[in-house]
Amino acid sequence: MENHIEKSLKIAIILTFAFFIVEVVGALVSGSLSLMGDAGHMFRDVFALFISLSAIKIAKKLPTKTKTFGYHRIEILAAFLNGIFLIIISVWILLEAYQRFFTPNPIESTVMFVVAFIGLVVNLYVAFKLHGSHDINVKSAFLHVLTDTLSSVAVIFASIWILFTNQTIVDPILGVAIAVFILFSATTIIKDSLRILMEFTPKDIDIDDVIREIESVNGVLETHNVHLWSLCSNINIVDAHVFTQETDMVKLERIKKEIKERLKKYNIKHATLEFECEKCMKNDKISKLEH
Repeated sequence: MENHIEKSLKIAIILTFAFFIVEVVGALVSGSLSLMGDAGHMFRDVFALFISLSAIKIAKKLPTKTKTFGYHRIEILAAFLNGIFLIIISVWILLEAYQRFFTPNPIESTVMFVVAFIGLVVNLYVAFKLHGSHDINVKSAFLHVLTDTLSSVAVIFASIWILFTNQTIVDPILGVAIAVFILFSATTIIKDSLRILMEFTPKDIDIDDVIREIESVNGVLETHNVHLWSLCSNINIVDAHVFTQETDMVKLERIKKEIKERLKKYNIKHATLEFECEKCMKNDKISKLEH
């Protein structure tokens, strides 16, 4: 039976994508740049929700002989493409806003208000459905949707301002603000995606802390050749050589089990540990991880 959070994510994706289309049409009809920017926010939310659902679905799939790590990297590729598309949207809005500062366009404030208000309701409903989840990806999607509600509120305010003052300049100004925010978000998404695709050390983990954690286990004398990277947004992997004078296999298994248990605090779900004895150390040049 499909669990509650998956069902909530599917409903959220359908609603958000449907209203993304509505906002694009509404922006074209009303002539509002800020509404188009809010649609860009909606599109970002669709991808954030999709990535969250994909992560849950992929986690249930077993690896195969040809795909030993499964399809976890799909969410990173999707996030990267999302970032590129958001940058294109942001640049278009900024260019359009620049032109409108010199040649203001008429804006249908009523259409702008109605569409933005419905968007606010959709965002609040989706945020309510996702609230309370402990999954890291769902929490991220929830924050995306929550921040988008602020954009909808800003567009509603702008539509009311235009309705009573007829000062349409507020629309391109707000459009620029939203576009800059989207641009910042897109840059962060691309940067984080590339960091994972390039297999860099996770940005929220100090590798020295990981080394100290391993070396604090009773029986471990030293750790070297440590490689730490991320498979996807919620799975970290470590590969390390562990020097110990312990030769009893049962005790070595206990040491390995304790190391893996301690590494869970760093969200390290895959740990490959190679144990070395004193003899191996003498025949091998040991170098600590170069920073």
